Amino acid sequence: MLKVLEPDIAFPPASVGALLPMAAKNLCVTRGGRAILNNAEFVVSGAPVTTVVLGPNGAGKSLLIRILAGLASADSGELTWGGRAPDRARMARIGFVFQRPIHLRRSVIANIVYALSVTGAGSTVGKDQQLARAHSALSRAGLEHLAEVPARVLSGGEQQRLAIARAFACQPELLILDEPTSSLDPASTAHIEDMLRAIRAAGTPVLMVTHDIAQARRLGDEIVFMHRGCILECAPANRFFHQPQTKQAAAFIKGEIVL
Repeated sequence: MLKVLEPDIAFPPASVGALLPMAAKNLCVTRGGRAILNNAEFVVSGAPVTTVVLGPNGAGKSLLIRILAGLASADSGELTWGGRAPDRARMARIGFVFQRPIHLRRSVIANIVYALSVTGAGSTVGKDQQLARAHSALSRAGLEHLAEVPARVLSGGEQQRLAIARAFACQPELLILDEPTSSLDPASTAHIEDMLRAIRAAGTPVLMVTHDIAQARRLGDEIVFMHRGCILECAPANRFFHQPQTKQAAAFIKGEIVL
């Protein structure tokens, strides 16, 4: 079991403004005449819960979270962070972990130090303190023994744990993950799920995409179910899995092909 992740880095200055709640209204994206997102409406309240965006491949899950994080734009609709339009200053409050980790050609520890040096979380402290915080983050992720190893020679699971540790070291107001375990073995998946439980327990809201029903059951407090670009259901996990409100969700839960 990995250690509980206790925040130890301050947010960017309060004057920057709050990130949460994050609210999307009528988001639409069309490509090649096909609706990738269709009037998607969704709110991340800021409660310390894990919200799982669930649905079959091609449902629009990854595009939705990228728009929420400010990494992509909708053709129409409205997105607000803390009641205001998104802005670059508050993007530092979002920790985003991609399906395939992206690391610098540096050591494991240097990847975290660099992240701290360019965000509000660590730019106001000295290099010694950044290094200490980076080591602390690696220890929490079970990677301290690999601190001086080049990040790009780590196994797939280790690279994903590093990506999560790096994101959390910057103390995001919201951690967003896109299919973080989709190509990993069971042992690596279990390590990462332990990390996500610890991050949630530390009080950081988690928003993650998966098409794995079993993982959604294990981790999800709230479920957002998507199909063909539409958000069909938003519900507490227990209610979603026991009393789905749409035939598409019911079919997906049963493991059937959703048409």
